[in-house]
Amino acid sequence: MNKNLSLAFALAAAALQSGGMVSALSAQAKATPQVDSSASAAKAKPVFENGQAQIVPEFADPTQWIQEVLWVESEFDSDGDGKKDRIFVSVTRQKQTATEGLKVPVIYESSPYYSGIAPSKSYFWNVKHPIGAEPASRSAAPSISYTPAKNSLPSEHARTWVPRGFAVVHSEAPGTGLSQGCSPMGAPHEALAPKAVINWLNGKATGYKTADGFDTVTADWTTGNVGMTGTSYNGTLALAAATTGVEGLKAIIPVAPLTSYYHYYRSFGLVRSPGGYLGEDIDVLYDAVNSGDPAKRDLCNSIIRDGQIKAGIDRVKGDYNDFWQGRDYLNGVKNIKAAVLMAHAFNDWNVMPEHSVRIYDALKETNVPRRIYFHQGGHGGPPPLEHMNRWFTRYLYDVENSVEKDPKSWVIRENVRANTPTPYAEYPNPDAQDVEFFIAKGGNKNGELSLTKQKAQGTEKFTDDVSISATMLAQADSSENRLMYVSPVLKNDLHLSGWSNIKLSIASNAPTANLSVYLVIVGRGSVITRGWADPQNYKSLRESEPLKSGKFYDMSFYLQPDDQIIPAGSRIALMVFSSDKDFTLWPPAGTELTLDLDKVSLKLPVVGGKKAVEAAFKAE
Repeated sequence: MNKNLSLAFALAAAALQSGGMVSALSAQAKATPQVDSSASAAKAKPVFENGQAQIVPEFADPTQWIQEVLWVESEFDSDGDGKKDRIFVSVTRQKQTATEGLKVPVIYESSPYYSGIAPSKSYFWNVKHPIGAEPASRSAAPSISYTPAKNSLPSEHARTWVPRGFAVVHSEAPGTGLSQGCSPMGAPHEALAPKAVINWLNGKATGYKTADGFDTVTADWTTGNVGMTGTSYNGTLALAAATTGVEGLKAIIPVAPLTSYYHYYRSFGLVRSPGGYLGEDIDVLYDAVNSGDPAKRDLCNSIIRDGQIKAGIDRVKGDYNDFWQGRDYLNGVKNIKAAVLMAHAFNDWNVMPEHSVRIYDALKETNVPRRIYFHQGGHGGPPPLEHMNRWFTRYLYDVENSVEKDPKSWVIRENVRANTPTPYAEYPNPDAQDVEFFIAKGGNKNGELSLTKQKAQGTEKFTDDVSISATMLAQADSSENRLMYVSPVLKNDLHLSGWSNIKLSIASNAPTANLSVYLVIVGRGSVITRGWADPQNYKSLRESEPLKSGKFYDMSFYLQPDDQIIPAGSRIALMVFSSDKDFTLWPPAGTELTLDLDKVSLKLPVVGGKKAVEAAFKAE
């Protein structure tokens, strides 16, 4: 998997986490010499310049690092064997933590991917059916090989942070690799596992030399200050740990984290896949990471996949329910004490940008230090090292570098080289205002998108055909399979920043239908933002009802948040169609949908507000 939270999530993670194994230790590094307490001994210590931890030569030789593995006892028993689950942990630290009494803070990452994932997509759901229909059973996933002993876990962080005076800790998520228990898929022990590791680092949980033994291991080499990071699923686990409010977790940098399993696998009542992983769902993700002890896999399957997930997933209707509510980390934001630096990409169609933005928006109601970093690429992509270094240095070493006074939002602008973000006071841009746009008939070719509201326009129709991709529909001069409404040519750049919202009234000649809405740049076919919804959920995400033929249903839903400068010379288009080949289910072609033109309203967050739009639309 290349994306860390679904099978979508994971493939990215596997690639992102493949930084290689930490170098083997020399015999000298494995030994634990006595601390030299003489006054003349020069002890290595962290160095800070310009508010950042610097590489210390004495810390920089990987052959001198101390590496150890252990199991930390958690507070839960997810497999019901009567014993608290133990979490497999790998530590990499400077030799000076043993020879010179050095105490360092920790950069920590947890992951379900360190022991591999189930290959191929053969066990994904078949999407060739309409919403509301019972899907065919999916195939069993290939078994993941099991390695019963390890000396370390993969790490991309040790080479960056150990030379700068931080220890690096990794752990395997429950039910994966050498960690005990069952893979939780958002259940409470997904957050409690990293909490246990953080508690061990602070002397509040017990570490053991073996999975089942009684010989203990202490973390007497650390200050107890912990920062977590990771991409995709690994970033999710950093956020999950923070929502427990665990003491000692001082800062997190989640990169493209999945913050709600519902928002990842559904969209406003619609069964929707993450980009690139059509037919994936939360049970597929479970199978993808089920790499724990083979002797426990059948038991865990019965508890998690065939128990909790099967009872709550509702792949037929796609409605929101208590199962999904319990797997939304927005509910735990009030518990967060750690300083939060979110990172996401506006063109991440796997873990979509709403995942970070919804958490960041909620953090505005707390006193937690916060910042958000964006780029214009796809899945993954951490902030520049300088930003991460200043964040961790401030909150793990308590170095007064004024990072909390920096601008809150940083965006890599279009056509700008990486690692040169533009600062803004906040996200969305404080100068952004919602501007309401309306449409005028002609959508099977090119209707109008403007600031003027028309009256008594009637309706326009389009026919569902999933075999035609969204790109093909956007580039077609005319089509019976979509409606397109196009703005005038922009005379000036137009800067969008924030959430877009669509209101419309739609009818169907079938009891179910997919609904997809895109905002695109005409000609290029490039996507500005997009969204999906199920008209059956027009009243509530928790309740859907079959559509009555010919009846109009009023709907309102948001499109993915964005921050994009649309260049002068472009035309913006609103495109409305039904099934999205890359994201939704694939019903048989032929469903006819009808749009009430007078009831369509599109609100876009424009920097400069209505005046900026009027200037961009003005005649020559």
